[in-house]
Amino acid sequence: MFVLIISVLVILHELGHFIPAKLFKTKVEKFYLFFDVKFSLFKKKIGETVYGIGWLPLGGYVKIAGMVDESMDTEQMKEEPKPWEFRSKPAWQRLIIMLGGVIVNFLLAWFIYTFMLFGNGDTYIPSKSLKYGIQVDSIGEKLGFKTGDKILAVDDKESKRFNEALLDIILGDEVTVDRNGNKLTFPLTDEGKKEVLQTQGRNFMTYRSKAKIAATLDSSIAKSAGIIAGDEIIGVNGKEVRFWDEFTQVVQSSPNEELQIELLRDGRREEILITVPEEGRIGVYPDFEDLRTTDTFGFFEAIPAGFTRTIKVLTDQVRQFKIIFNSKTGAYKQVKGPIGIVEMMPTSWNWTFFWNFMAMFSVWLAFVNILPIPALDGGHVMFLLYEMISGRPPSQKVLERGQIVGFVILMGLMAVIFGNDIWNIVKRLI
Repeated sequence: MFVLIISVLVILHELGHFIPAKLFKTKVEKFYLFFDVKFSLFKKKIGETVYGIGWLPLGGYVKIAGMVDESMDTEQMKEEPKPWEFRSKPAWQRLIIMLGGVIVNFLLAWFIYTFMLFGNGDTYIPSKSLKYGIQVDSIGEKLGFKTGDKILAVDDKESKRFNEALLDIILGDEVTVDRNGNKLTFPLTDEGKKEVLQTQGRNFMTYRSKAKIAATLDSSIAKSAGIIAGDEIIGVNGKEVRFWDEFTQVVQSSPNEELQIELLRDGRREEILITVPEEGRIGVYPDFEDLRTTDTFGFFEAIPAGFTRTIKVLTDQVRQFKIIFNSKTGAYKQVKGPIGIVEMMPTSWNWTFFWNFMAMFSVWLAFVNILPIPALDGGHVMFLLYEMISGRPPSQKVLERGQIVGFVILMGLMAVIFGNDIWNIVKRLI
């Protein structure tokens, strides 16, 4: 799934450069999926362009004649400019060629989100529907939350969706909650965020639900005692119990003890005696209330909604750098490269995940490529804007040295990211 997504995104990105180059009658010497260091897995020349597949799956490229790029073909640049070369074209045409890949990545994400919203709608849990508040574990408590809190705002902004509130909490500075009827604002500490990031945010916060049973495990203590699906726990040992976290806390803290459980079954009260095993589990699953809602969109409504979703994904990705560059959160250790991303993929084919991931990653590629780093599209755009503003292009030496510096930076980042992926695997094996 990952290889297919990357292949599609790389091909479309490079087409974004290829098509305007052809429209402006610029010679394209190569069009490659993946990099062909020393040799290619496949190549075929059609017209003036060699199309191929390299063996190193770190992206792809188009080699445009008369352009300082990763190939560092300086011999060609020593000759007199030819009319079909990149350097002979007007600056505005060169700018369109260089922005083409980023534009295609953005438009692809917009297209995918539009059709997903049109076909499936937008399903989410509204923050306002959490009538019993949130449930947090020990990591959530280190951030300052308490079970039962109702999230009102993060950095003075209300979050419509519960999942967005979770991301806002990681990226925000302070949160306002309703705690037992009192409005309380407290800072979101770097130390607390570090704890969340180290566990990759697993279950540090969810929504609170009543202590209702969805199912009992076969051969479990609960089933043999007579607890069945649909039962709602209302008390233990004469003390009122309303929520699932309260019930599990009592059970987990009572190994080898007998509990008198009071429950509601079909509107009538019943009592059941149960002895909790050594491991503090009795074999029941919670019946979490389904609080999800779905907004539906007509086709013409889905178009602006898809654009809004694309911008939201982009801004969230930009905001993440705030914590990545904050060493106190340790977020830089959680940055994942190709190996780490593959580990996150579902083990069976999932079309919803496939399209969501492709759209998200397409936005990510657009953002990364537009960064003003030489060797990336954004680096070329930076030099072109300088030329358009100043009226004179940078010297050939500046372009070549910039390309080398940018390449070194990118290779250094790749080494760090791959090394981080490998180290995380090693830590799990030790």
